[in-house]
Amino acid sequence: MITQLEKEVTLRFLKTRKNDGFLNIISIFSFVGISLGVAVLIIVMSVMNGFRTELINKIVGFNAHAVVQPNGKPLKIINDSDFAESIFSNDGEAVILSKDKTKGIFLKGYLESDFKRLQITDNKEFFGSKNLIENAISIGKEFSLNLNVDIGDTITVISPAGIQTLVGTLPKQENFKITSIFDSGLTNYNENIAYINLETLESFFNKNKDDRFIEFYYQNPKNIEIHKKNLMALFSEANVYTWSDMNKSLFSALKVERNVMFIILSLIIIVAAFNIISGLTILVKNKTRDIGILKSIGVSSKSIKKIFFLVGFLIGTAATLFGVIIGTLFSFYIENIRQIISDIFGISLFPEDIYILNSMPSEININSIILISICSIFTTILVSIYPAARASSLDTVKTLKYE
Repeated sequence: MITQLEKEVTLRFLKTRKNDGFLNIISIFSFVGISLGVAVLIIVMSVMNGFRTELINKIVGFNAHAVVQPNGKPLKIINDSDFAESIFSNDGEAVILSKDKTKGIFLKGYLESDFKRLQITDNKEFFGSKNLIENAISIGKEFSLNLNVDIGDTITVISPAGIQTLVGTLPKQENFKITSIFDSGLTNYNENIAYINLETLESFFNKNKDDRFIEFYYQNPKNIEIHKKNLMALFSEANVYTWSDMNKSLFSALKVERNVMFIILSLIIIVAAFNIISGLTILVKNKTRDIGILKSIGVSSKSIKKIFFLVGFLIGTAATLFGVIIGTLFSFYIENIRQIISDIFGISLFPEDIYILNSMPSEININSIILISICSIFTTILVSIYPAARASSLDTVKTLKYE
């Protein structure tokens, strides 16, 4: 319990005086350092959370959230409220010839009715026909630019599946007409993925219907581990993998990077908090006479300890709250700030061709802010203990005699 006397003395010690010049500078640096540390930590965590969310949306948005592949037995579509969509598909690798250029491609096959249900076709960046008829092909934006082809052009596709001829086994070769061009937002995806009719793909790669696998699309793909467990229970004899499994190394790297950044930037707060030790130690030295007077009138050592502890605690808490406000506001308007800086200095701070995103992502996470605030205040509490204990241990007679 804090008494009224302890509150008044604490507030009096917090007030600046002319003869406390150096002490005031240390207090200001402590306040600014903790505020900047908290603000920078919130901004960085918000940007990394936003980047991860945007990346998930990009990757998950145009890919199946989970895939079940047959393991010797054909699969059947199961209607379940757990997932929004489930469709048959198949795939294969091929080589495309167009004019004087050659390129490897990963072909994904869908039935015409299922292709129209894909999110990539329900997109303003999808151009052309959604009818994926026999020998029709839908290619990515970058793919069309690299091969200098457009809707209506014909390209030759070579399959590794062999066909018997008089001179031996030769790879299959068929002509496909480009009926649409899509843009997933991911350059790598646009360059290496193309869509053809499922029945055409099976004929082209010498596959049968029993080889088809099922793609699942969920309303909340972030809870993919829960969905995976349910699928493994439904298809116990099949192979189940998810978007998380296919991009495990990427998201593991992002998670490690986020944790490392949290630790590194937390050092800013710790260094700034240690300034509080210096400030409080000097404050104890400057207030030695005041401490002696307080003790001589009956103020206990415990109260003296509380007073100096509260001084450090209030500086750290106020700095943390100020840092939270600055960091949250900066995170909320970070894209506007980026645009202003780019316009003023004529530079690109977040080039789309490198970061695959056209704007600076930011996702303010309340749990992250609470964690950062708790860590900052806890650090402040720790560094305030020693100076407070030292102040309370001063001898009353000696302080009055020599001060």
